[in-house]
Amino acid sequence: MDSDTPQAGARAGRLAGRKALITGASRGIGRAIALAYAREGADLLLTATRADALAAVRDECAAQGARVALHCADVAQRPAVEGLVEAALAALGDIDILVNNAGVYRAARLVDCSPEDFDRVMQVNVYGAFHVLQLVLRQMQRQRRGKVVNIASSAGKWGSMNQAAYNASKHALVGLTRCAALEMAAHGVNVNAICPGFVQTDMFDEFRVHAEILGVPFERVIEGAIARIPLRRALAPEEVAALAVYLGSAESDGMTGQSLLLDGGMLMV
Repeated sequence: MDSDTPQAGARAGRLAGRKALITGASRGIGRAIALAYAREGADLLLTATRADALAAVRDECAAQGARVALHCADVAQRPAVEGLVEAALAALGDIDILVNNAGVYRAARLVDCSPEDFDRVMQVNVYGAFHVLQLVLRQMQRQRRGKVVNIASSAGKWGSMNQAAYNASKHALVGLTRCAALEMAAHGVNVNAICPGFVQTDMFDEFRVHAEILGVPFERVIEGAIARIPLRRALAPEEVAALAVYLGSAESDGMTGQSLLLDGGMLMV
């Protein structure tokens, strides 16, 4: 563990009294969700691979009044995930909410994608989600309650150029969400996914690889992507976090097995 165990105490908010494990919490969408959960009263166990970045997010969450513990882990490694879940239970006591956000991105033409890159994307985005999900669901099944929020992607709903590995991994996560929801419904556990479209995070810069593949300026690739969105803008991470709060709260008790598009209307047309 990299911080003190959260101490019990009353806090206000839509997630007050709930205890959440958030993977990939050091940046982007994961960081935004951690901050939103902190504001809404949750106790947190945050994980990622970079201790320094995690510590910065912990400090931001603590400034919101949250009790936060940290544990660095590579979710692609089963023993590391076993240690992570043990650490979360030791710090939190229970896990009421799992936010499965850890993910990696690799852009390449399918014919050029190396087996190593394809495997890394699958190991983190699919097997990583599976490892954490399976171990946490065992605990939630015993508790007979829980909320799971898988962060998938609009890439899990359609095909797109130069990201076969990423799309395949997110399609798999959407399928895993549905299967888990069916199996866990009788145990009082809700399992849903968020499928964001273009989100303004540092991962956005990885679209530079698309520009290189296409032989066009990076700005033109971004302009083309935005042009396909009816709202004509990228999302902010905080917009994804707001939906994650809803899915982690009692407000979504009647929802399970859903993969919710949050894409500015991109797949509406």
